Amino acid sequence: MTKRLFEYSIGDRIAERPKIHGVFATSLESIERIKQYRNQRYGEVVGVNYKLDSRGNRQKYLLIKWDHLNSATVHYAARICPVSELERLSKETLVPGE
Repeated sequence: MTKRLFEYSIGDRIAERPKIHGVFATSLESIERIKQYRNQRYGEVVGVNYKLDSRGNRQKYLLIKWDHLNSATVHYAARICPVSELERLSKETLVPGE
């Protein structure tokens, strides 16, 4: 079993992990459609839950109240990072040439 990189508790300020930006599109319509999913989201953990995957392993999910939404949504913990780590992770995720 590997050690989790980040531990979360209720009330923690979090951000969505940076997405890889190496998506190439040729039409303006495609570029505009991709842009709408490139916004960085910030929020707060309001709950922690575990679900079993298809092999019976417990996977951690977070209930997150995003700053721009009225209701909370469930997200896999590996797709989330603390706000304090966002800049470092963004540099590590950046595709060369962007």
